[in-house]
Amino acid sequence: MLKNIKSDYAGWLVIIGAVVLLLEILFFNSGLIFSLFIACGMIYLGRKRKGKRLSKFLFYGGIVFLCINIFSMMTFKFLLLAILLHLSIQYFQSKKQPQKITPKFTEPEPENVQAQENIIRTKPIFQNIFLGRQKTPSDVYEWNDINIQTGIGDSIVDLSYTMLPKGETIIFIRGLIGNIQILVPYEIEVSVHHSVLAGSTKVLENQDTKQFNQVLQLKTSGYETSEQKVKIFTSMLIGNLEVSRI
Repeated sequence: MLKNIKSDYAGWLVIIGAVVLLLEILFFNSGLIFSLFIACGMIYLGRKRKGKRLSKFLFYGGIVFLCINIFSMMTFKFLLLAILLHLSIQYFQSKKQPQKITPKFTEPEPENVQAQENIIRTKPIFQNIFLGRQKTPSDVYEWNDINIQTGIGDSIVDLSYTMLPKGETIIFIRGLIGNIQILVPYEIEVSVHHSVLAGSTKVLENQDTKQFNQVLQLKTSGYETSEQKVKIFTSMLIGNLEVSRI
């Protein structure tokens, strides 16, 4: 019952937060979306044009402008208040109902009971990061499927330095602002599912220089019957996707 109360409590916080955000955009701060879009655009332009003083000014100025907009939002203040309220409730509940720890004694299992299945932990190639650039190693490395979320930065996946297993290989990358580049060997078939708010895509021979709020699905002709293939899922708020042969 306590778990249900906690889940309902968290659900109500999410609903109230969404309502507060909607009210803020519609009635109290109608220019918020425009301000956030300008800040994200400054960051994107600053990342795209490297090595220039103006690009650095745009990049860091966009980050500062974005932080100022977020910190001034009514929704952000509500979130801080909700977190403080949640921690206070947890604290008082722990005082009223302290957790009791009782020793548990387990009887030896019969010999005919099957042993527990072994779980193997593997090291991921990429990590979830908010700011920065990630790239696969420039020498031979062991492959593991990729499933990451990023904030601002580029992700580069080069499949020419690894041995892909037979079957379907998965690459799943979700990001806010940045570019994604995936290099695939010629003998590997490819399927691409891409979603972007604003940016451009280049998938093998198919190139769309400008896209706005689009979903793209492409695959090579021999994908379904191939023994080795790569399925790519990418999602970006602002940025470019490039999938090319190497």
